[in-house]
Amino acid sequence: MSAVVRLPEFQLRPMGETDLPEIMLIEEAAYEFPWTPGIFHDCLRVGYPCWVLEGEGRIDGYGVMMVGAGEAHILNICVRGSERRKGHGRALLRHLLTEALLHNASSAYLEVRPSNHGAIRLYQLAGFAEVGYRRNYYPARVGREDALILARSISSG
Repeated sequence: MSAVVRLPEFQLRPMGETDLPEIMLIEEAAYEFPWTPGIFHDCLRVGYPCWVLEGEGRIDGYGVMMVGAGEAHILNICVRGSERRKGHGRALLRHLLTEALLHNASSAYLEVRPSNHGAIRLYQLAGFAEVGYRRNYYPARVGREDALILARSISSG
């Protein structure tokens, strides 16, 4: 399950502790309220499936997921700003769903900000549908922002 996946323009491989400085640069540039290094350390420590996408000798994106009780919860997918709209987010999402299936998950869930139209479109194109919302889930510049909960089934067929 933890093999390197090579595609012509990039490769996917398991995330390691040594990747975190570069990941934090991408995370902090992408989000007003980024994850902390401690969150990434904890995800690695407990063995969550954490993957990086590399292109041209650098990390261009990453994805983090937790899997348990037949469900996958995609926690974070992020692509370097200069590398967006090149299929990297789609590749990371597809790979996480494959990993979820290998971990015997039958469904996948995630939260997304309603204001993140690009991510919502990516998830909808991958078969996710809105199943609910979480009030005041995300920090915002003023107050908090709700989250849409999206889900899809996962099958080997």
